[in-house]
Amino acid sequence: QVQLVESGGGLVQAGGSLRLSCAVSGRTFGSSTRGWFRQTPGKEREFVAAINWNGDKTDYGDSLKGRFTISRDNAKNTVDLQMNSLKPDDTAVYYCAFRRGSDMTTRRESYPYWGQGTQVTVSS
Repeated sequence: QVQLVESGGGLVQAGGSLRLSCAVSGRTFGSSTRGWFRQTPGKEREFVAAINWNGDKTDYGDSLKGRFTISRDNAKNTVDLQMNSLKPDDTAVYYCAFRRGSDMTTRRESYPYWGQGTQVTVSS
């Protein structure tokens, strides 16, 4: 099993920044892809960002590249999401996700392991 615990959420004014972190533990040996998704009430969980096993390949959701940056530290077994120039539309619960393998994917169905989520609220 794999456990993921997010941290760093909170309340921020529009234009501000937040850094989310996800600590990954358990049976995480071998290559893996890490991702961030977000969800608001009544909507499907949407892709935010993903990073491949060694960090040299990343992908971002529409309109997020340039504002959000995903990174990973394999020595610490963490994956972070730096969020800048935040907008009220970025308000959501943010989830960290994990899947084994070196093929990076943006499809939420491909990630079997999830954290509990952390709330991000951006005020106008």
